[in-house]
Amino acid sequence: MSEAKDESQARPNARRKSAATIYDIAELSGFNPSTVSRALTTPGRINAKTEAKIRAAAKELNYQVNPFARALPTGKTKMLGVIIADITNPVFFNVVRGAEAAAAAAGYTIVITESQESSANEAEALNRILPTVDGVILATTRLSDQEIRAINESKPVVLVNRQVDGVADVVPSNEPGIAAAVKLLADFGHKHIAFLSGPRASWMNTNRWTLLMKNAMAAGMTIVEIGPNDPTLEAGRSSLDRIRAAGVTAVVAYNDLMAIGLVREAIAQGIDVPSALSVIGFDNIFGSDFTSPPITTVQLELDRSGSEAVNALLEQLKGDGSKTPGHIEPDHGASLLVRGSVSKAREA
Repeated sequence: MSEAKDESQARPNARRKSAATIYDIAELSGFNPSTVSRALTTPGRINAKTEAKIRAAAKELNYQVNPFARALPTGKTKMLGVIIADITNPVFFNVVRGAEAAAAAAGYTIVITESQESSANEAEALNRILPTVDGVILATTRLSDQEIRAINESKPVVLVNRQVDGVADVVPSNEPGIAAAVKLLADFGHKHIAFLSGPRASWMNTNRWTLLMKNAMAAGMTIVEIGPNDPTLEAGRSSLDRIRAAGVTAVVAYNDLMAIGLVREAIAQGIDVPSALSVIGFDNIFGSDFTSPPITTVQLELDRSGSEAVNALLEQLKGDGSKTPGHIEPDHGASLLVRGSVSKAREA
């Protein structure tokens, strides 16, 4: 058997065809390249039958629009950046899914990058992608107000779960869900509760703590903040000793990941949840009902937040810049999803 190999086998890419160009489409369709360019980049500007023939030829040749080439004459790449704090956190699944659906419907592509809960990483990621996108969605950003305004002067920005004056944001109200959570605990006889807080730099963490404190005090409860903490399973697990030292009967965690970590550790140490300790999380992430007991959680329609953020960004891109962006008040606020991790307070 010969050891010699066919050249195309030795070089797997040798038979790969080069990408089709508008000149290839022009040759196949019989129209000149300028007509092909108009048909593919500005639909509706030429005869409908001509455009249909050109698009059929493009499809036959598997032609793909190069966003960077298109950006040369238009200044637009039809791409939007989405920066998230932690790509492993399930809370971002629905945000990204909603954003992607809205972007695709408008003919845009989403570029996703993460900050790993670091403002320095976030700034570096933005420096990399800003030249290639038309606008940016910052989901749970860790940047300062000043840094966000500076970016907004360069490219349109929409914030999710954060508010900065002069910058568009989508922030569903936490109030109804938090009020319902505090009422549930009060109805079960809890008088001393804790907030297991998240990152110090998180605007949403401060918002949740402020609303919890207000509602707890109005219900005649005492409340203590335990943190700041990383918004992770491990942070929830390692907080149990501090929670026990606080002498509380119920905990509201900054997010479901922390709540899950806390419940797992409590059970591992022989502490019954919820009869000895009630636990409430935030966000209703995928997997929050996989624990035993499943996590009671304050839920938000995060897919809608993602789609509304894209729509707000597209509105800025269509405008002339004369209107100052501001708060977009969604019609969907937080609500409480009651599961098995809350029960009557233990006897003193």
